[in-house]
Amino acid sequence: MRISGTLSKQRRYRGLFSREWFFSSDPEMEMESMTVNVTIQDFVADVVSEMFFRNKQQISMEIMFLFPVDSDTVVHTFHATMGNTRVEAMLCDKKEAQQLYKATPGMENLRYLQDQWDLWGPVFACFLGTVPPNEEVAISLCYVQELPLHPDGAAKFCWPRQLFPPPKFIRRHLSEEEIPEIPEDLHFRIRLQSARGVSHIDVNSSCSPLQYTAPDQTSAEISLKSSPWIYDELELLVYYGGPHNLSAVVESRDPKAAPGSLLGDPVVMVTLKPSIPEVVPGPGHLGEFLFLMDCSLYQDAQNTLLFLLKSLPLGCYFNIYSFGATFKAFYSQSVEYTQETMDNAVGRISSICPDLGGCDLLGLLRSIYSTPLLHGLPRQLFIFIQRKVSSEEQAIMAEVHRYRDYHRCFCFPIDKCESFYISQAIALETKGKCVCIHSKMTMTSEAVKCLQQALQPLASEISLQWDLPPGLEATVIRKAPEMIFPGHQSIIYAQIHGKAQDPEADVATVTFQYRVGSQPFHYTLRFSMSPSADDRFPVHRIAMMHLLWKLAQQGTSKSEKEDTWHSAVKLSLSLRVPSAFTSVMAVRMEQSDIEHRDSLLPDSSMLLSPSCNLVPCQLLWLCGSRPVWFKSTKFWMVQKCQLCLEMLSPKASHTEVLTQLSARYKEQKSFREEQMMEEPTALNTSWDWTISPLPTKLCNISSIRVVVALQKANGSWALTSALISALGLRKTAVEGRSLSEDVKPVVWATVLALVWLHQYKWRVSWSELLEAKACRWLWDRAGKILLGKLTLWAFPGKCTTNFHVPLSPCFCVAVCGTVNTHYLPFLSSVPSQHFLSACRVPPG
Repeated sequence: MRISGTLSKQRRYRGLFSREWFFSSDPEMEMESMTVNVTIQDFVADVVSEMFFRNKQQISMEIMFLFPVDSDTVVHTFHATMGNTRVEAMLCDKKEAQQLYKATPGMENLRYLQDQWDLWGPVFACFLGTVPPNEEVAISLCYVQELPLHPDGAAKFCWPRQLFPPPKFIRRHLSEEEIPEIPEDLHFRIRLQSARGVSHIDVNSSCSPLQYTAPDQTSAEISLKSSPWIYDELELLVYYGGPHNLSAVVESRDPKAAPGSLLGDPVVMVTLKPSIPEVVPGPGHLGEFLFLMDCSLYQDAQNTLLFLLKSLPLGCYFNIYSFGATFKAFYSQSVEYTQETMDNAVGRISSICPDLGGCDLLGLLRSIYSTPLLHGLPRQLFIFIQRKVSSEEQAIMAEVHRYRDYHRCFCFPIDKCESFYISQAIALETKGKCVCIHSKMTMTSEAVKCLQQALQPLASEISLQWDLPPGLEATVIRKAPEMIFPGHQSIIYAQIHGKAQDPEADVATVTFQYRVGSQPFHYTLRFSMSPSADDRFPVHRIAMMHLLWKLAQQGTSKSEKEDTWHSAVKLSLSLRVPSAFTSVMAVRMEQSDIEHRDSLLPDSSMLLSPSCNLVPCQLLWLCGSRPVWFKSTKFWMVQKCQLCLEMLSPKASHTEVLTQLSARYKEQKSFREEQMMEEPTALNTSWDWTISPLPTKLCNISSIRVVVALQKANGSWALTSALISALGLRKTAVEGRSLSEDVKPVVWATVLALVWLHQYKWRVSWSELLEAKACRWLWDRAGKILLGKLTLWAFPGKCTTNFHVPLSPCFCVAVCGTVNTHYLPFLSSVPSQHFLSACRVPPG
């Protein structure tokens, strides 16, 4: 999450606000200077910022302040100073806020903003009032944030480009080149802390050298010399030393708070990043795959569902849901993937009917989340959506956040659809992936790629064991997740209770245990219980955010709910952490009243006092069409660029193959139609489906569909007339011809189908998982015996002993591509040395 906030002018003649991208400042409200201090401790950032704007226009302007919020960020301080007045945001009991909102003039403007502005997502909005000409506005913004994990293991901190002063340029006398001045209005300092040691940093801006402030390199700091180049936001990557699997940070208690309370006890933050080796999970660890299909996509999605179903591995669990105004499941609960269940699901794909009504994604997700995980297996959702989910975005994100540690979502919104940004938000929240679908072909290709990612091994059965000094115990606030996917981490928070019997004993131990498939792993970390002194309590604030979320989800009796409510409000106000129990308010006060501000309690009596004027201020969910997250826009640009590259850059020339394919297609089109009628197939291949055309007419997608439909759940093919016809062969040429008498027809058919599919891999990337299933089946069924027979058949007289390489598509293509090319005319020849290299046999 990147937090951003800039001033925006209200267009009084239309009642709207500036529609610049990402709340860009109006040119008349220019940022003059800024001071930012950031403290990064492992994966938590504490940001204190002060920004100064000035009204450059010759007339007064009404302005407001906006910035996005998300589930990993706690904005705890905001105030703005204009002349002799100050507008300050604060929290109050949500029940009392309803009365205060009625007494606040201008609240209807916020509701209008929520429905009519073209931005999408959760934001904090505060009207600041009228700014006279040449008047300065000072904005103070403080927040804490869990930092995301960069793919290379670094902690990633970002600061938006809109919150830098505009660059000033000087012109050299001897050149027309413009260079930015060294800014005197930029004061941006970053402190880095970690018990593992700060290794190095990577930043996309000019900065001072990394200065270590501790002999053991556990703390360091840098200062920016200039803002990032135009159109770039600040991106800082912090790399730590030591092991990356397990780390811990202990933050000291507030001496003013009562012991036993969250603020009155130390809090430990534990970062879990499991090492996940490349292992093949067993049938009992493959997980549960749920496919959610928008009924309005019923024509385009049938090929996609076919390829996804055929690509699943034996032993996993799956289910298919179609949703529109209502939702319907293929099965009452997920079923194990077998030949019978796969055939049944494939036959029911065509039963998905169009539904042009509403889009009840919220009801469907609630139904899925209410179902417990099957045997603790990982649950992964594939969501294909085109229609808008009306006004339920906030409720959907609340449900997704509640169960984000129990599942992962891959979202596929259709190009330019109104649900693109909530799809991106769902994927980010669950550490999944969102892919914008630009064409019918892209849907199948990208869905299969995401299925490949979903099939990667993951860490499960996660547990933590604590060994604390006698007299101390740990209460976990945010427990370990059910699973951690490759390339991700999880942060755990625990409250340390009690008093150590031995004051000198300050070393504790935590053990991190998990499994990858059937293989167990464990890591042990010894860390100091001497907490870091930080009176800003960033770790406590993040821990309190998770505790308040947990309290909001507890279902108890009415009396217990009242007690929970009062204690939660008290917690929320103690560190100014927004929650489901509190609401944001803002007051305008004169400077003379600010001196007495600390002695006043943030309750309704103070807010309704004559010395305070209520100001419209609220946490909102905007329902427009543009994201408030910077990452979403970068994602969109990457997708557009990727599409252009795929269209403009062919993966291979394959001129000869194209010529052969084109000739064969013209010669055998009528023959295949006759052959397919000779023998009924095990599956219904007469579906009236809309087939997405490939960019080239030389790829016979109908034959590909038939071949895929004929593949068994275990990855094999039966030698039928339908398969022979789809492969472009004649029945008389195949019958009675095999590698040897003891090689069964099903093995021979699987080899032929595997080679045939592989020829299209340069143009169609859908078949990789299908080929992998076939190779595994061949290796398990025939293994070295088949490998030797294929080699003898291709190269009579060659040595075929001591092979240790499992079958692969590359190997099968190499074998059959060198064999009797007149018998398999659809294959281009492959030099024999390529085959020998794949088999690890020296040529000659």
